[in-house]
Amino acid sequence: MERKETTVPQPQEREEKITGKKAAVAMASSDAKPKSISRAKKWSEEIENLYRFQQAGYRDEIEYKQVKQVSVVDRWPETGYVKKLQRRDNTFYYYNKQRECEDKEVHKVKIYAY
Repeated sequence: MERKETTVPQPQEREEKITGKKAAVAMASSDAKPKSISRAKKWSEEIENLYRFQQAGYRDEIEYKQVKQVSVVDRWPETGYVKKLQRRDNTFYYYNKQRECEDKEVHKVKIYAY
């Protein structure tokens, strides 16, 4: 009898691959729902972009991409902030290069965890 050697990936490597696929599937599927919600406490660049998506009627970038079937969101090259979003009624929101989410508005921003 001949013995064939087969390479079996380590469990840790396998988990990374599965997790990566699950994340891609969750982002691509139309029924990806958040598991928890929290409110923003302090301004950051992430909060700024979430503020812009929520102002246009979306939870976050994931939902925007699912609804509008786009792969890339228009962003300002200098700051990385969202530049333009299309609402569900097909009107456009245009945003400035500078910060638009004032300190008094930060607590209104919802942070969704998937």
